[in-house]
Amino acid sequence: MKALPEPVRLRASDLAAVGLEGLRGRPLRAVLSALGIAIGVAAMVGLVGISTVSRAGLMAEIERLGTDLLTVEPGTTLLGKQSRLPAGAEGMVSRIPGVTGVSATGLVKDATARRTDRIPSTTTSGVSVRAARTNLLETLGGTVWSGTFLNAATSRYPAVVLGSTAAERLGVDRAGAHVYIGGRYFLVIGVLDEVKLAPQIDRSALIGWSYAARLGFDGHVTTLYERSTEATVQSVRSRLSFTVNPEHPDEVKISRPSEALIAQAAAARAFNALFFGLGAVALLAGGIGIANIMVISVLERRQEIGLRRSLGATRGHIRLQFLTESVTLSTLGGAAGVIIGLVVCLGYAAYRDWPLALPGQAIAAGALAAIAIGALAGLYPARRAARLTPTEALAAT
Repeated sequence: MKALPEPVRLRASDLAAVGLEGLRGRPLRAVLSALGIAIGVAAMVGLVGISTVSRAGLMAEIERLGTDLLTVEPGTTLLGKQSRLPAGAEGMVSRIPGVTGVSATGLVKDATARRTDRIPSTTTSGVSVRAARTNLLETLGGTVWSGTFLNAATSRYPAVVLGSTAAERLGVDRAGAHVYIGGRYFLVIGVLDEVKLAPQIDRSALIGWSYAARLGFDGHVTTLYERSTEATVQSVRSRLSFTVNPEHPDEVKISRPSEALIAQAAAARAFNALFFGLGAVALLAGGIGIANIMVISVLERRQEIGLRRSLGATRGHIRLQFLTESVTLSTLGGAAGVIIGLVVCLGYAAYRDWPLALPGQAIAAGALAAIAIGALAGLYPARRAARLTPTEALAAT
């Protein structure tokens, strides 16, 4: 009895060579097909990476600035009117155990800051004039970009320090310029960097507390800043309202500026699901493109399929060949997308001077999704190619 021939075996190296032959024969088509997957993965990794970098940058900023700063502002009375912080509130707060620094600003209501006296007084550009204590910058942990801050000497003269936003709106880029405040020119002795924990300072023109009286300042504190230790910030917060205004503690508004930054970091993370969705839509479009190209490839390569079947290739071999081609195509696109997304993350982190935080979940999800979509996209074309008999494939040519 005649022995049956042994089944043809296809080694992994042979499968890879056969599967890649179609890509090498049509390089431009392969690149354009992989481009859809690359765009989807790049969108996923890049957008999630930007969100991750932003969150890491905000958390690093919070760690640098600390979470031990509290602000105290007047609230409203029972009749709905604006209340006032009692005189001597700074001294009372400084005696609370755990407090390491207290400073304050007071709004100069009747004064406006303008670049020159030629600008109408109604054009304030959103810049407010505030009297400031000389230890304000130290308490806030802020820095001076140009010049210097107010001190005991300059506080008695028409000198002003501009917040970062105020300087931009007034057209002042460095110390030494003059601005028109309350009917007289003030020398700009300093321009501040952005103060993350006190954004109202960024929009303010800060003048000396003693000199502000000449502009109609009533001497009342409108915002009090208190700095304590990390261990005592909660206990200090619980006592602040009663210390500042023992008779009406309900008329005192207390806030923790770092909480806004923490909420901002949480919001950046909440957008990750949306970014994953946007990347998934782009990946789906890329997968449809690969499926379309593979169907066309089957139709164009019927002669090749017929020859391989007549030489002993099984249906499984043909199926694996086209699946390998499809998965390889999507994997290459996914790898390119990951690289593009990481470059975007790196560029954004360098531009913002933030720490580089790699979006590990997005990288893994993008790579796995690219492989899965490639397999799904190639499944139908591979089955269609495998169903062709040698005679059908050769007859079609």
